[in-house]
Amino acid sequence: MAINDVSLTAGMRANLLALQDTVNLLNRTQSRLSTGKKVNTAIDNPVSFFASQALTSRASVIDSLKDAMGQAVQTITAADKGIKAITSMIEQAKGIAQSAQSAVPQSAEMTSLQAQYNTLRTQLTELADDSGYKGKNLLSNDDLVVKFEGTTLTVEGFDASAAGLLITAADWSAADPSAAIDADVVLLDNALVTLRQESSKMSGNLSIITVRQEFSTNMINTLTEGSDKLTLADTNEEGANMLMLQTRQSLSTTALSLSAQAAQSVLRLFQ
Repeated sequence: MAINDVSLTAGMRANLLALQDTVNLLNRTQSRLSTGKKVNTAIDNPVSFFASQALTSRASVIDSLKDAMGQAVQTITAADKGIKAITSMIEQAKGIAQSAQSAVPQSAEMTSLQAQYNTLRTQLTELADDSGYKGKNLLSNDDLVVKFEGTTLTVEGFDASAAGLLITAADWSAADPSAAIDADVVLLDNALVTLRQESSKMSGNLSIITVRQEFSTNMINTLTEGSDKLTLADTNEEGANMLMLQTRQSLSTTALSLSAQAAQSVLRLFQ
């Protein structure tokens, strides 16, 4: 219908416009109550909408980095468990070497102790090989790069195999094996020192990652809260607005009806 097809009185047009404005506000309030947001699209408030999007996007990026940090923690934890198990094996090997020092040279006993020692040495290497997590093994010289927001941390691995720890195979078959046994004990002690040093490094890196995880959680909460403050609606306020607008709509409809009575009075003149 064209604008000038029907002529309305000034009073009717004013009341009609007021009613239309009320309906628009009512629709907006209903939308806010149903979605819980006062800004749903860029049309509602461009500045708040895009600022909220930026905060949410950054929170999402940090959240994905936090997931990767969790996996890094698991990788380091797996390596730490491997170090503890290897340490236990080395201590067992050291006990066997000490027993060999009192055994009769070239004896079913010296040969047996040497075999036990070398078996532990082999198992030590296999244990190091089994200490990986999701294809990354810090006990096999792999490095782990952990990404934070704007920076990275490199956790350096090391070779925890028998060869990497410089633990050689035992050969106690000589007529006087004492010197060879003493040398092997020294190698075992040196390996224990290396394991303690590497374990300390990993513990330090693990602490850094754990702190960054906690920081990331707090930052995500801060960004999300900031985003919500830009877009979320106050349901109490919007509920009160709904009641007021419904009342206004009813009054506007009544006012529009009263405005039409003037035209109806003219109609009665022709009846």
